[in-house]
Amino acid sequence: MKKVRSQEIIRLAQDTINQEVKALLQLHDVLDNSFVQAVQSISDCHGRLLVTGVGKSAIIGKKMVATFNSINVPALFLHAADALHGDLGSLQKEDLVFCISKSGNTPELKALIPLIKAKGNPIIAIVSGAGSFLAQKADIVIYTPVEKEADPLDLAPTVSTILQLAVGDALAVCLMSLKEFRSDEFAELHPGGMLGKKLTMTVADLAHLIDIPSVNLKDPIEKVIVEISSKRLGATAVLDEKLHIKGIITDGDLRRMLQRAGDFRLNTAEDVMSVSPKLIPVTSKATEALEIMRQFNITQLLVIDTENRYLGVIHIHDLLKEGF
Repeated sequence: MKKVRSQEIIRLAQDTINQEVKALLQLHDVLDNSFVQAVQSISDCHGRLLVTGVGKSAIIGKKMVATFNSINVPALFLHAADALHGDLGSLQKEDLVFCISKSGNTPELKALIPLIKAKGNPIIAIVSGAGSFLAQKADIVIYTPVEKEADPLDLAPTVSTILQLAVGDALAVCLMSLKEFRSDEFAELHPGGMLGKKLTMTVADLAHLIDIPSVNLKDPIEKVIVEISSKRLGATAVLDEKLHIKGIITDGDLRRMLQRAGDFRLNTAEDVMSVSPKLIPVTSKATEALEIMRQFNITQLLVIDTENRYLGVIHIHDLLKEGF
């Protein structure tokens, strides 16, 4: 294997990306009403979107299926070769078939398509071969022009698969808009992992709502220190006689107090507190709490209910422990 210099490697990588970008721009210009028909057909489908292909196109098809399912467009992947050996039984009457192929003339698809047509299922094709068997037999054809693959031998699926992937993503985005797909629907379909946490976890799930730190306006500073130390949240809310929030005292406020001249033991909570503390409703998303902490460079927020009553504290550590 020949030794390649770093500059040559970078040049080859840039050439690959440039060829793919050029092809994507060509695809941008050739999209026509067939794409619109494909979006509408998928949206109107009462069955599933059955995606099929072979080789690298099959891998792109699996990704498309995953994306469609994630936006509540029921989809199923069926390898064209497997379909010819018994799996065609998964194709139901109201399903819409989505065929992906660069050439449009692979033996498996040429054998499979007549069987699909015999069942009466409509076919949408993503294909680079404009005059291919698939292009001629499909009901809707999304043409993906490929002048050349990115590799020097013009053999490895690179440009062609990028175009297929882009079409699949574009279809998904258009379907989300057409169906007015909402973030709460997305959350229902993505309950696991960090994505699920960001979409579903609220302040109520993380905040300290029991044995919460609080002092009154006229409480001596010794009581404030004990309250902050015992509750171990680095802060305490300051309340008036009607239990309304008037301020917050943090570890930082205590350090600043000690730096000032005079006998700090004469101070009350009212003398030390920071007024207008940052508050967050208990029903807010945990991500909103994190964003407020980042924006104001703080580590705690006071949690309130719908009537602005003090409920507890959420700390930056609560968010970090959950991976935010």
